[in-house]
Amino acid sequence: MSSWAQIPSPKLLKEQARWLAPARARLLRRAEIAKRRRVLDLGAAFGTVSEELKRRCGGSTVAFDSSLDALKTASQRSSQIPCVCGEADHLPFLNHSFDLIFSQCSLMWMNIDKVIPELYRVLQPGGILAAIEPDYGGMIEYPATIATRDLWIAGLTRAGAEPFAGRKLAHLLAAHKFDVSVEFLPELHPPSDKRFELLRGLPLETDELAKVDSIEQADRALAETHVKIVHLPFFLIRATKS
Repeated sequence: MSSWAQIPSPKLLKEQARWLAPARARLLRRAEIAKRRRVLDLGAAFGTVSEELKRRCGGSTVAFDSSLDALKTASQRSSQIPCVCGEADHLPFLNHSFDLIFSQCSLMWMNIDKVIPELYRVLQPGGILAAIEPDYGGMIEYPATIATRDLWIAGLTRAGAEPFAGRKLAHLLAAHKFDVSVEFLPELHPPSDKRFELLRGLPLETDELAKVDSIEQADRALAETHVKIVHLPFFLIRATKS
């Protein structure tokens, strides 16, 4: 992750994992997780998804993150999941160590150009990178009074993240000799109030924070019968090592 990045609270990450559960289930089925024997949870943070990966795979799971404090929490959640701290552009694993690498909203916080060769190196031939990454440039919000797209892009960019990671990742993986497949979920889900809490966790300027407050008030003022759309497209990417 970037040097700035503050990991959201375990509660918020659990909520995010709940939002992405349908996407994750679909992607992991496509990656045939039940047949995988050695899985790496890249950017595992507090291990919110690590237990799910361990439960669904046919072997072992390793939780990897750059935050030692987060991994301490992950190790308390499950003693059966080894936790490894390090930087993703220098993965402390031997060549061909894993047959599946899973990443959920983590690659956007990394130097993707440096990380991809490392992912290729530690994957076995035929191994898969399964990644869920957002594209904030493609946000759809209605009505305009609740639009936060520009605030997300500004805050993420200032924090050192890549707001457009979703759209860029497939091309970068293909350039590194991965066979890439991309999907999207067709469902539209009701917006969550927790999105404002996540947004405030970014390094926003004072006037931007005031805008968040104003938008949240407008969001709450809308009648429950009013159609509200907040759609952040997520790229479901499977990249197979040839």
